Amino acid sequence: MKLSDLFIPEFDQEMATARKTLERIPEDKLSWKPHEKSMPLDRLAGHIAELAGWAVPTIEQDSLDFRPPGQPPPFQPTFATSQKQVLGVFDKNREASRRSIAGASDEHLMKTWTLLSGGTTILSMPRFAVLRTFCINHIIHHRAQLGVYLRLNNIPVPSVYGPSADEGTLG
Repeated sequence: MKLSDLFIPEFDQEMATARKTLERIPEDKLSWKPHEKSMPLDRLAGHIAELAGWAVPTIEQDSLDFRPPGQPPPFQPTFATSQKQVLGVFDKNREASRRSIAGASDEHLMKTWTLLSGGTTILSMPRFAVLRTFCINHIIHHRAQLGVYLRLNNIPVPSVYGPSADEGTLG
């Protein structure tokens, strides 16, 4: 069995729960944040939508420099302007990532990928490890943050790995 075949079910599960959480963002509180050092809700939701697409450069490029010397940054931050907008970005990115993952050979997934900032290496590891840690675990982390934002705004938190205090069912 290919590594991508092993990874796709986990990817699909985590993307489904991330989407379910994004579906709950309150459009009237997009600028809200729990602390002065926290991301505002619109940026946090946008970041989750961005993360859904990070498998594409991980698989299709050998490296990514967030701030390439002498060039503009390759990405502009995404900010949610509405549920519909952020879900559209998320869905587009999720599908592109899924296609890239499904099409990757084991040999390619074991090749080293590098993340840089201003030409300085931040991390360098096999693509498969990047998919698991930098893509999936990263989205899980921010999805959990968004769950806290929902809770603090009295918005029902969806069940993810088990029942939440608001939903007594799985899934």
